[in-house]
Amino acid sequence: MTDKKSYTYKDAGVDIDAGNDLVEAIKPAAASTRRPGCTSGLGGFGALFDLKAAGFTDPILVSGTDGVGTKLKVAIESGKHDTVGIDLVAMCVNDLIVQGAEPLFFLDYFATGHLSVEAGRAIVEGIAEGCRQAGAALIGGETAEMPGMYKDGDYDLAGFCVGAVERDEILTGDGVCDGDILLGLASSGVHSNGFSLVRRLVADSGVGYHAPCPFDESREFGAALLTPTRIYVKSTLAALKSGHIKAISHITGGGFVENIPRILPETVAAHVDAGRWTLPPVFDWLREAGNISPLEMAKTFNCGVGLVVVVKPEGAEETRKILEQNGETVYTLGQVIKRQASEPATVVTGAAGSWGYGAPWRATSSH
Repeated sequence: MTDKKSYTYKDAGVDIDAGNDLVEAIKPAAASTRRPGCTSGLGGFGALFDLKAAGFTDPILVSGTDGVGTKLKVAIESGKHDTVGIDLVAMCVNDLIVQGAEPLFFLDYFATGHLSVEAGRAIVEGIAEGCRQAGAALIGGETAEMPGMYKDGDYDLAGFCVGAVERDEILTGDGVCDGDILLGLASSGVHSNGFSLVRRLVADSGVGYHAPCPFDESREFGAALLTPTRIYVKSTLAALKSGHIKAISHITGGGFVENIPRILPETVAAHVDAGRWTLPPVFDWLREAGNISPLEMAKTFNCGVGLVVVVKPEGAEETRKILEQNGETVYTLGQVIKRQASEPATVVTGAAGSWGYGAPWRATSSH
């Protein structure tokens, strides 16, 4: 006999039983996201999806992957984990819809130092809620418990989504031309970009995440900042049926200045009038707390507009009505204009009333 200790995986900090408990706990949430095309549930080595059963005849697959970024630190420090899963789904599916693609299925990767079944369940239930909003099936995922890689309580999330669009309905932006109208769909808040700066400004302000929110005293500061990213899938799919939409831009990291040019031909530019909408309170607080210039705001944050839709002039009003009937707040931001090779691809002018600075101001970007 030997007195040498017999080690288990749990002694190293990995609890396989907790992982199994989490899988069982989240099965109902995953099941609630089933849609036509699903042919398997959680637990297999690979997930199956039937495109024909989903109703497609000549589909092109569109895929995307993303994370939530340092917004997760706000969730961790606030102890509020039930909405970051929505953010995770939103960041992926909103990238698919701009190609005209319908999200079909979603997989998640959840990594942590020490698995908390309670926090894990809240996170995955948020992912399931995001999938329900997007009409996508939560078809699989991976939970990784990695002591030594993450401190207790810390975690990271990544997501992967696959969608499909009929071959002749792909949005490329190639047909965008002078005179097309730019419609903006209101964001729900900061969404999931710029949080390294947000967290820096919060730290410098001295206001804790559990304190009353300086721009909404009815809520805690952390909860207000954790307002989940808006998912634009169902409203945009409805609007696409009108045939008036030429291109769509998801306003994420890089803001207006970097994202709108991604959908424009070299011969045109986007003219956005920031006086067409009011800067939401959260952005007003960020602007004032950091003394942030209009150009830096437009490069870092969505500033209240999460999606920009380029439409034919004759179809702008019908498209607006469809989007509004499907729950969106829609702004007419401006229009597409002719562009010389030496000119910027995005021109943003603004008014003091909405941005708090002397008018006009001008932000520009080249491709």
